[in-house]
Amino acid sequence: METTDQAPASGLRRALCGISGVHATAYTAEGGVDALLTGRIVERIVAGGIHNVVAAGNTGEFYALSPDEVRLVHDTAVAASRGRSNVIAAVGRSLTEAIALGRRAKESGTTAIMSHQPLDPFAAPQAQAAYFRAIADAVDLPLVAYVRSDAMGLADLLSVANHPNVVGVKFATTNLMLLAECVRSSDAATAVWVCGLAEGWAAPFYALGARGFTSGLVNVDPARSLAIHAALEAGDYARARALVAEIARFESLRTRYGNGANVTVVKEALGLLGFPVGAVRLPGLPALDPADRATLEREVSRWGL
Repeated sequence: METTDQAPASGLRRALCGISGVHATAYTAEGGVDALLTGRIVERIVAGGIHNVVAAGNTGEFYALSPDEVRLVHDTAVAASRGRSNVIAAVGRSLTEAIALGRRAKESGTTAIMSHQPLDPFAAPQAQAAYFRAIADAVDLPLVAYVRSDAMGLADLLSVANHPNVVGVKFATTNLMLLAECVRSSDAATAVWVCGLAEGWAAPFYALGARGFTSGLVNVDPARSLAIHAALEAGDYARARALVAEIARFESLRTRYGNGANVTVVKEALGLLGFPVGAVRLPGLPALDPADRATLEREVSRWGL
């Protein structure tokens, strides 16, 4: 399917070379989605100058949300952004659900959709690529494909990246040799290859030809993410390394328990900043242990937040 208007798609490609901030989802005391507080988090990210807001991404606990909650989060992000940043609505699960969520996201006014990688344990690599293409065929919004596995080879990845309705590939695997092959095999019509592993991996990704990166840090300190992005865009890798070193403890905490603490660290940091967002839903880690919590408190204090 061709995108209906190539000018917005071109602008979105440029924006994907910036930062795609994945906002957290706040919960009420009763455990439901707190749309008001979630909107405040989105507002903070947008006001901080972040180029794209990803609604219901992994930092937003997509797989712990019901479909109705995902739709509420999409709507909340659109309302809070008020056209100042692109809103990319995350979709996924079964192909039927992903397409339905994508079509609903278009109705709610999102700029684009991002398809999560299918998590079926029996998914064939070529069928995973077909999953992304099927969503791109069925939804009349530009698609960002979120690739978290290097099971797909070069030909499969390019079949996604060269789809006329795919504007970006969020490459979230550490297989840099595969990324290098993808970049070498790309042309002007190929989707933007975006670092999907956040600030810490952005420098090597940039060196291989990727542009932009995703971020959960923007929930806490968007200015730090923007400083790293500016250094990379200027080709100042020494400064980028120094800035990444400043967030190393924070990001290391997020990798604890096989990344099970990833969202927990972000949400507890938000709590320290006066955003009572609630605990991470199972099977994520609901709360940090005292030692990790103390480390997080020291980092947030050291950043002057």
